[in-house]
Amino acid sequence: MAAATTVTAVGSVVGIASGSTAQTNDAEATAADTTLLADIPAGQQAQVQTASLTQQADAQAIAADVSAKKDAEEAARKAAAETAIAKKELAEKTAKEAAEKAAKEAKEAKERAEAKTAASRGTDVRDSSSFPVQSSYTVAQIQAMARQMVSGSQLQCFSNIVDHESSWNYRAVNASSGAYGLFQALPGSKMSSVGADWQTNPATQIKWGLNYMNTSYGSPCQAWTFWQANHWY
Repeated sequence: MAAATTVTAVGSVVGIASGSTAQTNDAEATAADTTLLADIPAGQQAQVQTASLTQQADAQAIAADVSAKKDAEEAARKAAAETAIAKKELAEKTAKEAAEKAAKEAKEAKERAEAKTAASRGTDVRDSSSFPVQSSYTVAQIQAMARQMVSGSQLQCFSNIVDHESSWNYRAVNASSGAYGLFQALPGSKMSSVGADWQTNPATQIKWGLNYMNTSYGSPCQAWTFWQANHWY
């Protein structure tokens, strides 16, 4: 059996089996167009092979660099999109919080203005001394007094506190502390600052309670907010 002849061109190896006409013709065609390694002096063959391998490595490196750049650009676009979404969500959240804060501050400013207006008119819409003195009062009569003495925007908050403190009983006494009246003042005698008849006149008690809420909290509604959080005021 004849030994196979190996013909090596720059960058490729072509095996030619003896006795094969087709393979011989292919080799001849290749030889016509390609510089064969066998045609290069032996001393330069290693250099040629090294140059060919280096060229291939450079081509692979360039391809890898292009792929890496493409991946980096895609990652950058994705990161930019995520950052834009996060910034939008943060801006929307900040705007919402700012709007809520502004609404709260506007409400509080309105309540303070109403409280100051009431104070400039002597605190009461109607003065307590303008009500006729009676020996006793019903809950409905006391509530009617409150409606005439407390401004409309504050009346519900004012009423809520009285509901919880005394259920509109102007003679209510706390058995353990001695707190007295519609607002469970402690001691009850502090209501004498607005009238000597504080024990028997609900109008006097209403005047004192309204003064206390305006002075201590700014308004009955702010006092009611505090009461809801602490169950006292």
